[in-house]
Amino acid sequence: MSCPFHHAEAPLNPAVQPLAWLLGTWQSDEPGEGSYPSIQPFRYTETLHISHVGQPVLNFMFSAFHAETKRPLHRECGFIRLQAGTQRVALIVAQNSGLVEIEEGELTGQQLTLQSKALARISFAKEPYVQQISRVFQLKEDDRLEQTVSMATGSQPLSQHLHITYRRVSP
Repeated sequence: MSCPFHHAEAPLNPAVQPLAWLLGTWQSDEPGEGSYPSIQPFRYTETLHISHVGQPVLNFMFSAFHAETKRPLHRECGFIRLQAGTQRVALIVAQNSGLVEIEEGELTGQQLTLQSKALARISFAKEPYVQQISRVFQLKEDDRLEQTVSMATGSQPLSQHLHITYRRVSP
């Protein structure tokens, strides 16, 4: 017996219809680039699962792996909400590093532009602490999804950290 609330059976809540272009499983089509002034540049692959269960929110799970060694890197899970009657979007994220984020921003067509509004971390998180995050998701004309993440720490100003492009592998 299948779950009555599985996303394939539940209709998309009208509140998140403007975000429907994000739904599906996305796989990086070539390794993304990771860099930051305090670390060695690296390449990574990533899978995004963005789904719904009929609620006025999208669910997501992001899993990244080192492109050469295949070892697991960051994992993020959470929710994407759209404020009713507006283009205001919130991304609620929990990371395996012990960082929890609330990012808010605007939906403009098929682009989400987000800035951190609140960051919390476990008491034994590694320094330097992340102090600010900005993130942009954009659906390109070739139906590829692009994500760029910038961050600031206690020792570095806001600068690009991650850039990757995905192709949708399932709806």
